Amino acid sequence: MAQSAGKKAGNIVIWVLMGLLILGLGGFGVTNFGSSINAIGKVGEEPIPVNEYYRELVSEISAEEREQGRQISIADAEQLGVLSRVRTRLTNRAALDNEAARIGLSVGDERVREQVLAAPAFQGIDGKFDRAAYQGVLRNRGMSVEEFENGVRKDTARTILQGAVVGGVPAPTTQIDALLGYFGERRSFRWATFSADQLAEPLPEPSDAQLTAYYQENTADFTLPQMKRITYAWVLPEMLVDTVEIDEDSARKLYESKASEFRQPERRLVERLIFPSDEAAAEAKAQLDDGSATFQSLVEARGLTLEDVDLGEVTRAALPGEAGEGVFGLSEPGVAGPFPTDLGPALFRMNGILAAVDVPFEEARADLVEELAQERARRVISDMEIEIEDRLAEGATLEELAEETELELRRIDWWEASGEDIANYNAFRDAALTLTDDDFPTVIRLEDGGIFAMRLDEILDPRVQEIDAVRPKVLAGWEAQETEKRLRVQAAELQAQIEAGAPLSSSAAPVDEAEGQTRDAFIEGTPPALVTTAFELEEGGSAILEGFGKVYLLQLTGVQPVDMENERIALLSQLLTQQAAQSLSVDLYSAFASAVAASAGVEIDNGALAQVHSQIATQSP
Repeated sequence: MAQSAGKKAGNIVIWVLMGLLILGLGGFGVTNFGSSINAIGKVGEEPIPVNEYYRELVSEISAEEREQGRQISIADAEQLGVLSRVRTRLTNRAALDNEAARIGLSVGDERVREQVLAAPAFQGIDGKFDRAAYQGVLRNRGMSVEEFENGVRKDTARTILQGAVVGGVPAPTTQIDALLGYFGERRSFRWATFSADQLAEPLPEPSDAQLTAYYQENTADFTLPQMKRITYAWVLPEMLVDTVEIDEDSARKLYESKASEFRQPERRLVERLIFPSDEAAAEAKAQLDDGSATFQSLVEARGLTLEDVDLGEVTRAALPGEAGEGVFGLSEPGVAGPFPTDLGPALFRMNGILAAVDVPFEEARADLVEELAQERARRVISDMEIEIEDRLAEGATLEELAEETELELRRIDWWEASGEDIANYNAFRDAALTLTDDDFPTVIRLEDGGIFAMRLDEILDPRVQEIDAVRPKVLAGWEAQETEKRLRVQAAELQAQIEAGAPLSSSAAPVDEAEGQTRDAFIEGTPPALVTTAFELEEGGSAILEGFGKVYLLQLTGVQPVDMENERIALLSQLLTQQAAQSLSVDLYSAFASAVAASAGVEIDNGALAQVHSQIATQSP
């Protein structure tokens, strides 16, 4: 058993090694650190090869560059902890190799041979080991066969040692139970909802003083963000449609090319459930007829889903023979059959009737002309794009373009949440986001075939709008605040009553309830705080909260423990156990590696490190 487990672990490691080998072909290059430098240090008697440090450091820096989207220098890599991370990893690896050698742990040639033969990187097109490919890959990598196979041998032995250290580490049950208790505990509660129609009396008309006070207390709600005042010239296909003429022949040709859209036979939405025998199909139909089964339950009994049996829209021609007659003989949704098919006897459920479509050219003409006009307008705009770009390059202003071409001049005070006119286009939003006053207008295409050019006029600092300009918004805010304040008073009155023993239904506010909800439950129409607050209460306790313009009085009615029979909880328990055991194994491995490294003694050659860093720096673009 132990040998089998060790072999499996060795296989995993060699796959990782093969992955690193293939990554190495991506351009790490063959290093040249001089004949006198072959290691950056050692742990005990085990060297830390300089080439391994170089390759892994380049790989880590490349990964960091992809993540950050910028070039990373050696100084940056050191500040980000990349250098120490790679050194620690290689030091721990060397420590385990040294310990394996000390205790005489190794693997034979046959195990190494198995690993090499199984590596996909060394296989030919027939899937078998290819010695030429093996030697070629290693040659490109700058490694000899002896060096590579020695690495495989060490890697496998190291994995066996690592498995002995961390294998069978049990997950901490106290931690798992605590997490399951948190995520799996269930609560039952009910709540009364107070909305504007539950107000004891209508809101009074606010005075100017009240509105002014609300406005001054909530100026952030009436403050415009920083904006860019942008002038732009644009043209859309729809702006040119009226200038494009479409002849009758073109419209008719388009109509004929779309004949399948304008002329369609009657179709039906059909599902088909196939059975292994006539007897099974007949028995299923009998169950449908006597009501002991539904079509869906029959589908699920076969281990299928409704998606598996859905045929979608079908025509009469698509269901030949008895099936077609039966399905298209139904005047309303229902089940027909069983009928023979190429795959066996089947029941057919018809879910809907799509009437035949026959739109004559005369009815479709307007839409066809519009489509053709839009397409031709896009071509016209595409043709004028080069001319516009040339004129901008010659120094033409947006105002001049608007006077002399089909482009229209507009202005917008834009910010990231703007959504009117041109601000609805992704291309404009992306360009506006990075636009500066140093940018010259250039032609940019819009998603629908239009084009535009833009200019930044000025940056508008955040500013508070005058109360008269936002009076409707101020009034709405005051009314919402006043409504919530009054509803809270009513909810508090009901809360005092239920604490004295009255039922939650004592007021006119509607009452709802939920049973056995977990922390991640979603109750439609209520704010997330409703469930969150339920898990903060003691059984029998109550709380007032607001959300969605309403006030809620929540009462906790019961606390139920974790349901370990629940499939979701069982899966969660399994995942938590695996994660905890894995985390503990990683910590244990790191501690063991550090301990054996400290025991054996670690020596680092700072001169070798500096030479590697220097070579990487000079190779950077």
